[in-house]
Formats: sequence, structure tokens, C-alpha cells
Amino acid sequence: MRTGRGLRIVLTLVGVLVGAWLVVPTLIVIPLGFSGEDSFAFPPHSWSIRHYVTFFTEPSWLTALLASVQIALIVTAVATVLGTTAAFGLARTRFVGKGAINGLFLAPLIVPGIVVAVAMYAAFLSWGLIGTPTGFITAHTVLALPFVTVNVTAALAGFDRTLERAAASLGASAWTTFRSVTFPLIRPGVLAGALFAFVTSFDEVVVSLFIQAPTLQTLPVRMFTSVTNEVDPTIAAASTVVLVVSTALMGLANMTRRKPSES
Repeated sequence: MRTGRGLRIVLTLVGVLVGAWLVVPTLIVIPLGFSGEDSFAFPPHSWSIRHYVTFFTEPSWLTALLASVQIALIVTAVATVLGTTAAFGLARTRFVGKGAINGLFLAPLIVPGIVVAVAMYAAFLSWGLIGTPTGFITAHTVLALPFVTVNVTAALAGFDRTLERAAASLGASAWTTFRSVTFPLIRPGVLAGALFAFVTSFDEVVVSLFIQAPTLQTLPVRMFTSVTNEVDPTIAAASTVVLVVSTALMGLANMTRRKPSES
């Protein structure tokens, strides 16, 4: 008993230390966004929202933000449709090489990001997709697909197919059955996958750095450029915006995945 209690205490302390390690940088970045100075001095000696005003009004920052939102919205729609279709195919059919196909869909989660970025850069360079909206949408969709597929597959794993057969026996067509029976029950998984897809696209930086162009940069790329080439506290405001959006969407995704009995 004492050994088990001691182990729990150690694990709790380790968890607290890891949590602190992850949270402390955030506690530094957020105040810097409200600094009234033109430096990264911490703690700030004066307070202002001028860095947020710069972020939402300065053309380069605003253009990057709008580009990220637009690309993320399109990626969300495309990845949700493709990922849901793929999940149905993987969950409800049996065919030779199914395991390999499933692994292929999950590859972007396993393969190091830099490897994926180099491969996409080489392919997109020959296809003329570098620095184009189509290139960004294609690349981000590939990265977002696994999240949709995994979430929808999990929703289908707990789905009772007798409900579909009951609807079919009452004369419902395949589309009507999907729209009225199947989709409402797997909706939490689809919505969670869509939210993960949006966050994946909105936050993506490694691949975006390889396929970006001076005429098209996403917000993470603009942030990387700022932190490497400039001394501008506006990046702290940008980081806070990204942090708030990502955290809110991830929390919403977690809520949509919960079963009604857990609420």
C-alpha cells in the first residue's frame, strides 16, 4: 500500500512538473502581448493593446491571418468529406491491403514533419504548386485527413448497424438512412474531426515554410519570419491569438466527442 501511494505521489509530481513546463512559456507570452514597449522585456513596465491593434491592422499580419483562416476553412471542408468517406470504407469493407491503406492514411501522424515537408516541396515544385492556394490546401488536407479518419472511425466502431437495417426495412433509401439515422449518431465524431482539421491547418508551420511564397504566407509562417528577422512584440499578440483559437477549438472538439451520458 505504501509503495502504491508513493508511486502515485511521484507520478503526480512528475505530471505537475510537465504541466508547469508546458504552461510557463504561455504565462510569459500572453503578458508580452499587452506590453507597452517595443522590446521583449519581461515583466513589462507598461501596458497597452497597441500590439493587438498592429496585428489586426498592419497589412502583412492581417493578410497572413486571413489567408490562414480561409485555407483552414477550405481544408476543413475537404478533409471532413474525404476523411469521413475513408472512415466508412475502412470500417465497413474488407479487402486485400486494408491494413496498408489504413497505415497510409495515418502516415502524416507518424512520419516526421520535416520529411513530409521535403517530400511535398519536391513534388509541388514539379507540379507548379509552390506558393499557390491549391498547394497549401492540398498539403494541409493531407496533414488533416488522419484526424478526421480516426475520429469518424471511432464513432463508427460504436455504431449499432441494426438501426440502419431497421430504416432500410421501412423503405428508406441509402441516402435517407445516412441523413436521418447514421449521420446524426456519428455527428460528434465528424465535428471533432472537422475541428481538429481546422486547428491542424491553422497551426501548420513546417510544411508551410517549404511551400510558401512572398505573395502567400500563412500566419505561422509570418510569425516565424517575424521572430527570426525582426524584434517586434507584435508576435506575442499573434501567438496569444493562435493560442486562444487553438485551445478553444481543441476544447470544443473534446466536448463534441463526449457521450451524452458523460456530460
